[in-house]
Amino acid sequence: MTDTPAPTLQPAPGVRPRRRRIGYELLECALHGHRLVGTDAARVRPEDALLVRETPDGHRWHRCLRCDAWLPLPPPDNPGRETTEHRDAIELPLRGRPLRDRYVLRLIALDRLVHFVVLAVMAVAVFVFAHERTRLRGPFYRVVDDLQNGVGGPSGVRGHGLLGDLDKAFAAHDRTLWVIGLILAAYAVLEGVEAIGLWRAKRWAEYLTFVATSVLLIPEIYELHERVSPLKVCTLVINLAVVAYLLFAKRLFGLRGGGRAEEAVRERDSGWEALERVYPGRGPAD
Repeated sequence: MTDTPAPTLQPAPGVRPRRRRIGYELLECALHGHRLVGTDAARVRPEDALLVRETPDGHRWHRCLRCDAWLPLPPPDNPGRETTEHRDAIELPLRGRPLRDRYVLRLIALDRLVHFVVLAVMAVAVFVFAHERTRLRGPFYRVVDDLQNGVGGPSGVRGHGLLGDLDKAFAAHDRTLWVIGLILAAYAVLEGVEAIGLWRAKRWAEYLTFVATSVLLIPEIYELHERVSPLKVCTLVINLAVVAYLLFAKRLFGLRGGGRAEEAVRERDSGWEALERVYPGRGPAD
């Protein structure tokens, strides 16, 4: 099986062209090339017509296993095999809904990767602050006093905002800071595991992401009740969409037929049945 860039396409002899829409299959082939078989075969058999067809003048047409395009290629000068691979030896690429799901899952994985980076940086910052807090306390309060005295204000930290949060951080117990750092680090690891699992389309990662995201919806809704901001609203909407997609589209917890129905859809859209449904292999003369 080879990945081949796409030349100008036209219907293969004996193949009725079908209406083509721009979809994930075409996008995947544009990014990674077409998936072809039999390009190194010495001869083409009639039973290979589903995948490879040969015209009377010796030209060959190879079908992309992903997007169903037919590509004209010359016979190999140095064949690597006698005939086209047997079906059992061919690994079919994703297509249809399973391919779409892979793109969606990888988009969620990228979101989790961003969370991992942000949380990891925050955890490191907390650990460094907890270790260097005693040394930083004096310079921090001196700078604050100089700034406030310069504008005629009172000495010391007042009010809320960033300065107020830093004041609370300097006043916090050492153990509290280390616990916060550990929680952030653990959460970062969780997001990293989710990102890796979703990128590889693992079923356990879908469950893990659903549970972790659902649990976080409670504090997110509470934060919105306290104070509304565009960032909080956007975060809540994204997480709600992730939860709904995983639950309904990926059929978690047995919903809509569960894993068996998911596997049936995969076989229907990415199996041999899908190839035969689009272009039945009845030979180049049909």
